[in-house]
Amino acid sequence: MTEQTHKTIGIAVVEYQGRFLVGIRPPGASLAGFAEFPGGKCEEAEAPAAAAVRECWEETGLEIAIRELLMQRRYDYYHGSVDLNFFLCHPTGDPTQHTDLRGFQWTELDALRRMKFPDANLPVLGMLEKRLRESAAS
Repeated sequence: MTEQTHKTIGIAVVEYQGRFLVGIRPPGASLAGFAEFPGGKCEEAEAPAAAAVRECWEETGLEIAIRELLMQRRYDYYHGSVDLNFFLCHPTGDPTQHTDLRGFQWTELDALRRMKFPDANLPVLGMLEKRLRESAAS
């Protein structure tokens, strides 16, 4: 029997000019082939927001600032449970000057729904779509 694990995750939902920074999980990784926002496990005594900023830098080389907490949720996978903390973020500088995003790319919001994200991320995608509709209506 496999021992269940529990992890706290900080996730950076990085937005720039209506596009979001998204990558595809590599072969051999947990949830390989699924789309992902930059993020990862919190280190010991690290806050989820700090983990989101750190992981984005480590994964993409892009410096970001957090604008707001979008959503917190617990999700149980077969290999363990995760506390997911999704933060809406923006680049701190001009991201067009940053050309090597290490496999991540800027993706339009409507294209996100056509990508294969883990089920745990689907409510955040719905929230982003709702915000877009509301801002278009106002």
